Amino acid sequence: MSEPTEPKKEYKNTLNLPKTDFPMKADLAKREPALLQKWQDLQLYQKLREQGRGRENFVLHDGPPYANGPIHLGHAVNKILKDMVVKSKTLSGFNAAFVPGWDCHGLPIELRVEKTLGKPGHKVSAAQFRQACREYASTQIQLQSEAFQRLGVSADWAHPYLTMNYHFEANILRSLAKIFQKGHLERGFKPVHWCLDCSSALAEAEVEYQDKTSPAVDVLFRVSDLADLAQRLGLPPAELSAAGIPIWTTTPWTLPANEAVALNPFVEYAVVATAHGEQWLLAKPLLETVVQRYQLKDYRILTEVLGEKLEFLKLQHPFNDRLVPVILGEHVTMDSGTGAVHTAPAHGQDDYVVGKKYQLPVNNPVGNNGCFVKGTPLFEGMHVSKANEAVLAELEKKQNLIHRETITHSYPHCWRHKTPLIFRATPQWFISMSRQGLRELALQAIEQVKWVPDWGKARIISMIENRPDWCISRQRTWGVPLSLFIHKETGEPHPESLALMEKVAERMEKEGIEAWHTLSTEEFLGADAPFYEKSLDTLDVWFDSGVTHHCVLGPRPELHFPADLYLEGSDQHRGWFQSSLLTALAMEGQAPYKTVLTHGYVIDLEGRKMSKSIGNVIDPAEVMKTLGADILRLWVASIDYRAEINASNEIFTRTSETYRRIRNTARFLLANLHDFDPEQHAVSPEQMLALDRWVVDKARLVQDELIKAYASYQFHLIYQKLHQFCAVDLGSFYLDVIKDRQYTIPANSLARRSAQTAMYHLIEAMARWLAPILTFTAEELWQYIPGKGKKAGEESVFLSTWYTHLAALPATAAMNQAYWEDVRRLRDSVNKELEEKRNAGQLGSALEAEVTVYCEGHLQQQLRALGEELRFVLITSRAAVLPLAEKNGDARPTELQNVWVSVTPTTATKCERCWHRLPSVGQDANHPGLCERCVVNVEGPGEERLYV
Repeated sequence: MSEPTEPKKEYKNTLNLPKTDFPMKADLAKREPALLQKWQDLQLYQKLREQGRGRENFVLHDGPPYANGPIHLGHAVNKILKDMVVKSKTLSGFNAAFVPGWDCHGLPIELRVEKTLGKPGHKVSAAQFRQACREYASTQIQLQSEAFQRLGVSADWAHPYLTMNYHFEANILRSLAKIFQKGHLERGFKPVHWCLDCSSALAEAEVEYQDKTSPAVDVLFRVSDLADLAQRLGLPPAELSAAGIPIWTTTPWTLPANEAVALNPFVEYAVVATAHGEQWLLAKPLLETVVQRYQLKDYRILTEVLGEKLEFLKLQHPFNDRLVPVILGEHVTMDSGTGAVHTAPAHGQDDYVVGKKYQLPVNNPVGNNGCFVKGTPLFEGMHVSKANEAVLAELEKKQNLIHRETITHSYPHCWRHKTPLIFRATPQWFISMSRQGLRELALQAIEQVKWVPDWGKARIISMIENRPDWCISRQRTWGVPLSLFIHKETGEPHPESLALMEKVAERMEKEGIEAWHTLSTEEFLGADAPFYEKSLDTLDVWFDSGVTHHCVLGPRPELHFPADLYLEGSDQHRGWFQSSLLTALAMEGQAPYKTVLTHGYVIDLEGRKMSKSIGNVIDPAEVMKTLGADILRLWVASIDYRAEINASNEIFTRTSETYRRIRNTARFLLANLHDFDPEQHAVSPEQMLALDRWVVDKARLVQDELIKAYASYQFHLIYQKLHQFCAVDLGSFYLDVIKDRQYTIPANSLARRSAQTAMYHLIEAMARWLAPILTFTAEELWQYIPGKGKKAGEESVFLSTWYTHLAALPATAAMNQAYWEDVRRLRDSVNKELEEKRNAGQLGSALEAEVTVYCEGHLQQQLRALGEELRFVLITSRAAVLPLAEKNGDARPTELQNVWVSVTPTTATKCERCWHRLPSVGQDANHPGLCERCVVNVEGPGEERLYV
């Protein structure tokens, strides 16, 4: 919408030209901080809580970001989405408190502090190191909190939850005690992901998969008792002179810990005689692939046998004197390899499970530092990263290396160090997935939760179905101690552990985690003290955040358990969504959330995850400095967050263009309300003009759609509908049509006040529609709405609810939404004709044209009922409606059935005031340059003669 060109000066003061102090230029980067200060001075969050008393609570539980480093675009997307939910729920009449939180313990903070102070126990004591970690985390929390507030996120920033607060640390321990009490906690010597850089076990959520180059080798396990094998196969003993079972592995360094070879009991295996006089057992489904890999040219199949027939067959370890059995397991797949799996229970989850069934030793020859321990034959003291070649050399020496090659494959890595992990068995504490049926409980609970988008359900089910027991112990310094007293000989917890853990928790509330490190075993255990020692393990940080449902939702009165919504990135299906679910079920027997919403990763235009090493990172702080936080917020609203999220500076620039259209629409509405007082000038729906009633009803319908979209978290639909309404319904139609009426007729006339009433309703509604998304802009324009910002309870748009004064058109209204859609389609057809005439040089502006509409029936009656208003709707100087039968040769068909239009240049003179070309121009001697309508509007009321 363009501003009107000024008429001749003598008539300028007779027009109601728009004016407003609401700036055309947003200048968001400068204005937004002032609005933040306004909210702080107003104590807006506290006012919202007071206002919300007695309302139904809606609880979005904040998943805690890690207190380390500035926020990135992923953080911005997450917190803005949460803020849009909370604000829209508040507008819907809920008491929607939002308590932000931070995850404060764990390795990344330790590593930061180590760079400055060194490792604990060297230059600084462990206590000093923990204090330094606490201080570092505090600085990062302040840094991130300021950034989130700058984004316009409304929350209880004065009272966040921090996992390192003393009371919180005590409640983490109480959560562990409750899980221990329910029988879900157990100690075991099991294989876990082990990071050689962290020197600690990792949880599943701390593991990421990247490509790794490894040796892929086929190793022969020779049969020790050929007679036994011959009998099982039903072959003469002479047929089996040198029989063996080849296995395939990419981790030769694990062979020293081998305790068995596993076969699939239900797969047929072929006994293949090679040209070298050996007999190898190979799975039939893989036979062709293996033969090609080994380049076996002359071979024959002696016989075939099901895997189950070979159970407990004795094999010779490939480079030492031990004998190992053949065992059976359905984990042996036919995807790759030979169909026989090298089994080392200390170095793999499947190996451990099948080994437990067969009571195999869990022999772990690898120490915490990644080196083979003292007493390991052949490889003592050697690091596993160097052991592969040594193992292969030994296999060649024993003539048991059949084939080797190098492959690139997906392999688990530490998500912090980006280095390959190893599986190694260590004594750790686990939350068992099977001991109390936790896996089944989780799968049942998932069915009761609503997942948005729905693919989140299948994703978490697959992870729960396949996940091992949760290793919750860590060998770190900065974390909540796993505060158990362990018997020095049996390794069992003290029989009074529950009471002791509560006693420790009470002390933690006063001293924090240092309480565990300084307490005296004698003081707590008395005579039992000599037999017990304190656990030196800390809890997995995923346990810290996983029990926030207990530590935050329960204690705070404005919240409740379970939460209505958890909202995080898609990586949290294996992280916080899962840790929260498992701990809540273990403690309460109930999921901690009713709905889980997932958003994708932020990526660049080439589909790459944003990374400093690639150089494609966009700092949200920089975007806010240049374009403003509202542009980031509008961008977040525009995306379909269910998929990966594209970000670029070009996208932000395009978003700012959409923002300008929305802002200009709001500014136009405000500018035309400069002399409007809703208490004095508002027109009742029954008195409003038809077009004005239509637009209010249209706004009502749009609002219904927006509220539904907000309720279903479909923010991209809101963005689309807002843009459509501003650009098309208002900018290209309604506001364009009413300009003449607004500017040229008397200020207090019914027709003008009718339009102003409609615009007042529009801006009242729009401010609320925009508030969850364009937080700063909505608050800014709220202060310019007539009558706003002065009364108690109206100081901020966020103290309001959805607008309830959008009157519906009567069901019997002839000029209903369908009718106006026909009028708009007619207008589009006329505009096409006008454009053709302009291109042909026959017309300048649309006001140089006269239009004749040829139609019949009901539409003809309705268009005629519009009278003079039709030419204003079409923005032409004349518009007539004639029967279809009278159409002339110039008439052209429109998109409407049986409706034709004719556009011709007018010969009438242009009115100096309204610019319409009318025969009445020049008929008044006092105003020779005006049309009759403008003369009346300049000199006197004559309301009956005004455009209606």
